[in-house]
Amino acid sequence: MSQGSNFVDYVKICCRSGKGGAGSAHLHRDIRTSTGGPDGGDGGRGGHIILKGNSQFWTLLHLKYRKHIIAQDGQPGSSGTSSGKFGKDEILDVPLGTIAKDAETGEVLFEITEDGETKILTAGGRGGLGNWHFKTPTLQTPRFAQPGEAGKEEWMVLELKVLADVGLVGFPNAGKSTLLSVLSAAKPEIADYPFTTLVPNLGIVAYRGGKSFVMADIPGIIEGASKGKGLGYRFLRHIERNSVLLFMVPADTHRTITEEYAILKAELLDYNPELMQKPHLLAITKSDMLDEELVAEMKKELPKNIPAIFISSVAQKGLTELKDMLWESINSEA
Repeated sequence: MSQGSNFVDYVKICCRSGKGGAGSAHLHRDIRTSTGGPDGGDGGRGGHIILKGNSQFWTLLHLKYRKHIIAQDGQPGSSGTSSGKFGKDEILDVPLGTIAKDAETGEVLFEITEDGETKILTAGGRGGLGNWHFKTPTLQTPRFAQPGEAGKEEWMVLELKVLADVGLVGFPNAGKSTLLSVLSAAKPEIADYPFTTLVPNLGIVAYRGGKSFVMADIPGIIEGASKGKGLGYRFLRHIERNSVLLFMVPADTHRTITEEYAILKAELLDYNPELMQKPHLLAITKSDMLDEELVAEMKKELPKNIPAIFISSVAQKGLTELKDMLWESINSEA
């Protein structure tokens, strides 16, 4: 991601889990008992470092400057078979779609996909067993107990796959970045040449009643992207995680709208046929240059079986209706 972006999709953190408390080797003594049996309690487990899915987070920005995550140690056991207190777990909220990897080996450990889902990233050390565990018929008063297990220290990488509600699909220059900058607070770099957008730009689009949804401008598809031509593959990967696809075709395309839509569709189909099962919408962009007569003519030529709308980001034309269509489509999908 670009340096200035608040969309942080990669952090490397050092995780140190708590060490387990030692078991107690206490022997029971009171006024009436001078040679009681073992009653040493177990040590408490060391604190885990846990990842927790939180649908309110969109990026890993809050972890970018927390290089060291340290959980508490467990407490030792005590007399009366009292167990030591567990070390406090360190719980890190992460956005949905976060993947945890071992920084040394690159091995993927797990992925967080649901709100409230928790998974242990670095486990705390186990508490040691107290001496009462070691009592046998031949060893009535064991005077030893287990030490607690050491915690772990390891470097982990958290990566966020782009999880957006709406993916913008279109050739370069279809007006995707412009639409995103108008509908959200995202500030994508915009220029009129192919492959302006080299990373997916994400924007949060405000909707009525304080609701919002995430829109991703996926860098332009070119014919042959699914064969790995150009930067194709890297970007098609991002589209897989969008729940609604908005196809964008400019009104000034040198092909017909139906032809351009068919090419975009063929690219996606070739890459992953499952993408075609997602809800599709079609926006004809740059339509501020069309008069009503021309719009009426073009409507007759539009591809069948896909809801379509004429918009202009610059002239703010049709954008409210577009948001309504997208919202409805996202929620009928949900």
